Amino acid sequence: MPSLQHGRPDSESSSSSPTPRRRHHGHGASKSFADGENSPLLASPSTPVERQSSDSLEGVFEAADFRIRGDAHPLAYRSPAYHSSDESCFFDFIMEKVKSTKLAHFVDRLAVDSEPGLTNAQLMLNNHDLKPVEPERRQWGPWNFVGFWVSDSFNINTWMISSTAIVSQGLSWWQSWICVWLGYAIAACFVCMTGRIGATYHISFPVVSRSSFGIWGALWPVFNRAAMACIWYGVQAWIGGECVKLMIEAIWPSFTNLHNGIPNSGTNTRDFVSFFIFWLCSLPAIWFPVHKIRHLFTVKAFVVPTAGIAFFIWAIVRAHGIGPIVHQPASAHGSKLAWGMVSGIMSAIANFATLIVNDPDFARFARKPKDALWSQLITIPAGFAFTSFIGIIVSSSSTVIFHGEPIWNPLELLQSFLDEGTHSNRAGVFFIAFAFALAQLGTNIAANSVSAGTDMTALLPRYLNIRRGGYICALVGLVMCPWNLLSSANNFTTYLSAYSVFLSSIAGVIISDYYVVRRGYLQIKDLYSAKKNSPYYFWFGFHWRGYTAYIAGILINIVGFVGAIGKQVPAGANYIYRLNFFCGFIVAGTAYWALCKFFPVPATSDVWMEVGDQIEDPSMAYGETSSEYDEERNAGGVFKGGEVTETGKMDLEH
Repeated sequence: MPSLQHGRPDSESSSSSPTPRRRHHGHGASKSFADGENSPLLASPSTPVERQSSDSLEGVFEAADFRIRGDAHPLAYRSPAYHSSDESCFFDFIMEKVKSTKLAHFVDRLAVDSEPGLTNAQLMLNNHDLKPVEPERRQWGPWNFVGFWVSDSFNINTWMISSTAIVSQGLSWWQSWICVWLGYAIAACFVCMTGRIGATYHISFPVVSRSSFGIWGALWPVFNRAAMACIWYGVQAWIGGECVKLMIEAIWPSFTNLHNGIPNSGTNTRDFVSFFIFWLCSLPAIWFPVHKIRHLFTVKAFVVPTAGIAFFIWAIVRAHGIGPIVHQPASAHGSKLAWGMVSGIMSAIANFATLIVNDPDFARFARKPKDALWSQLITIPAGFAFTSFIGIIVSSSSTVIFHGEPIWNPLELLQSFLDEGTHSNRAGVFFIAFAFALAQLGTNIAANSVSAGTDMTALLPRYLNIRRGGYICALVGLVMCPWNLLSSANNFTTYLSAYSVFLSSIAGVIISDYYVVRRGYLQIKDLYSAKKNSPYYFWFGFHWRGYTAYIAGILINIVGFVGAIGKQVPAGANYIYRLNFFCGFIVAGTAYWALCKFFPVPATSDVWMEVGDQIEDPSMAYGETSSEYDEERNAGGVFKGGEVTETGKMDLEH
């Protein structure tokens, strides 16, 4: 008989074991929002209590009122403040202090919509954008994921990804292309592994990470991902600004000679104005909710590849062939060739490190887990390899057209066409540059603003939602001066590799936790619980096993990273660092499994058991019957076919 280890306090917790109860079938065990508002709360130690006093800490708990809000719903409900004796009073204390200041009204106005009946601690874990996606918002089918990755693959970074392997590593074009295929195929496997968690339980990366790092410990990996997304947003926006510059110059050639009013800034007025125009035009796209922006990716999936193919044909026609690069043999041999191919593969994976950890942010909108599997597993390597191939051939043709070195950057190549000055060239450059600008916009929204918005929502869910977080990301991308980061290709490559080290450890812990330790079983309601006896509370909300494994995954690469920035380190450390993503992932994942083997965690299954398909729209407010996790409290019930036995085990057999 399949059984699972029922949610109970971790060894760090001092709470007693849960008392098993027979499960009541039907939906009557779950109370609606309205019922929760009108029904009296039982004043027992394990239930939320509505406070009325204004003379002490409990004065923060006030009556509910209705207010008109525009963030997510036409009519938003101002939930009353609750408290549970099983929770820490830290957030209650903070809110009481805020309430006594002159900023109280302003802070109150900033609060986003949340479910009624949540405690102050829960309001730091939950809002509309963090909760499991309800069925009506699960609108992404397999073709939406195909369109998403086709649109994401066609960008300037992917166009140029083979250049490093050919120029710096001495590979031939086909060897470089094999590296792209292998690198993105491996990345696709990682993406599908993390994406399945979101597609099954319909939760985002910040919520997924609570299972392995703790409800408060998850904030650090979430912050890591948010910081990376903000940096990438600025970089992609700067590249998009270069596309805008080409479009303006195609219409008004005099824009090239615009007076520089910002000397010694690292850039010039012309480039900054172009960057700012692109940045400004991107802001409306951030406004739309995630489940609706799939239409942007569908449009991009048709427009941008068409423009890329047109560019491909234009270059071949002008060169009367495909150029010399395809006939150029590899200059590297032996071990140098082997390590060159390894570097090419790892470059592709590092380019995908951020998307590997945050794929649940999009996969949670899938109608069913299968929709987010094959569509991603096939489209990712095929789409990115196709774009890379076009980049290789067009760059090869440029050596014939302009009688010089190959021009790998497509924007520089378009600039060379524009400098020829013909009307036909100017028209062609305008439309292709427009397509590249659209490509950068879609990539920035998909990979950066939505991810940063989701992560920032988790950092401060009481006051931030995805929309607000996306605009904060855009602001950070503006003020970070991305042109300085791109001033040296080596600086950017070093930075990219460094962050893949951190993200690989995070991915290793999360994947090991879900697939090996918990075997697909998550207690969704407890991922939003701040109670000390929650199975994901661990030690003050931090999971020491997850953090130990995470640090181990970083340490294996730290010496090699020092060598990458120019310091003298042992040769072995350099070789390890060349495999940085794999080393970090394997060490972190293995360490986490070993720690959980010797120090077991609660809420695990003895057999493979994913129960996310039965989650509809659960209420995260604490129930009136028990402080421990209780399957019957989810709206409609998570385990529709099982029951809690007298031993505290979940029986899923009839």
